[in-house]
Amino acid sequence: MKLSNPLKGEDESLDAFYLGRIRVLQKKKGYRFSVDAPLLADFIQTRHSDEILELGAGNGIVSLLLSIKPFKHITAVEIQESLTDLARRNIKLNNLEERISVVREDLCRYRPGKKFDVIFSNPPYIQKGKGHLSSSLEKSIAKHELKCDIFDVMKKTAQLLNSDGRACFVFLAERKEDFFQAVKKNELKIKSLRYVHPRKESPPNLFLTECNFFSKKVTTLPPFVLYNEQGKYMNEAEEIFRGRSYAP
Repeated sequence: MKLSNPLKGEDESLDAFYLGRIRVLQKKKGYRFSVDAPLLADFIQTRHSDEILELGAGNGIVSLLLSIKPFKHITAVEIQESLTDLARRNIKLNNLEERISVVREDLCRYRPGKKFDVIFSNPPYIQKGKGHLSSSLEKSIAKHELKCDIFDVMKKTAQLLNSDGRACFVFLAERKEDFFQAVKKNELKIKSLRYVHPRKESPPNLFLTECNFFSKKVTTLPPFVLYNEQGKYMNEAEEIFRGRSYAP
């Protein structure tokens, strides 16, 4: 669903999600989010009293989609100036200035002076020196570990998470060992794990996980399958993309 708005730049598109409840500005040629964002937003469970931190906000999409759920406040940290500006305009576009704030900062240097009940991140997936960099520096920084890696993200998570807090991530399945090592190194525990499969017969390409400081065993949740045999979204995927957590 294409829309128009005075906040939109010439190099940007304005799209509607969750049946029009959330509107999102995206760069036409820079960073554009993919299916991992709504999957992560759906996966995160929140409470009305939660102070929440997002590490690596991009254009703010996950925080925007999370806004249909209860929470006290989200602080979204983003290193890139262009994406910070875009995220702030997206917050304004959706009238969420009182609920979500965006901070331009290197997450490795971020010192808020407090801890959070929930931390989440859709971090860069591709290891530095691997894969092909985009002609867009903005997109390359968002997708490649150029400014931070999963160990940096997990270190900051462990520093800023309340002792009884929870942290949620989406990450590449082929790099799960790196993820598990980062969790262990920072004395976090994996509470639950859900693999994401493009199709039922395909190996997983992503996984969703919730971590904390105290879980003693990992609960493996039923796999999430994106497409059916006809190449159409499965029912659960359709529900997520409609914003199934929304309560009018």
